Amino acid sequence: MTSETFWLMIGFLGQALFSARFLVQWIVSEVRRESIVPYVFWWFSLGGGATLLAYAIWRQDPVFITGQAFGLVVYLRNLMLIRASARAEPAK
Repeated sequence: MTSETFWLMIGFLGQALFSARFLVQWIVSEVRRESIVPYVFWWFSLGGGATLLAYAIWRQDPVFITGQAFGLVVYLRNLMLIRASARAEPAK
């Protein structure tokens, strides 16, 4: 396998992870009959964003790098907020 093929596979993996988050969000929303952003949405966002950032760095694309790096900050922050909220809730 060439380096080019390896990085194309990484790029497609990142895109698949990133796209999966929308599928999960849609399914959960349909089941609940309201717009929901499930916890796993942010994990798919983080995994896909990190993988796509690696691919963007390999491609040396500053626009792609900037977009993915900023997104990672947002995804991590949402996961932090969810965790803090869960800790603040009284035990049931």
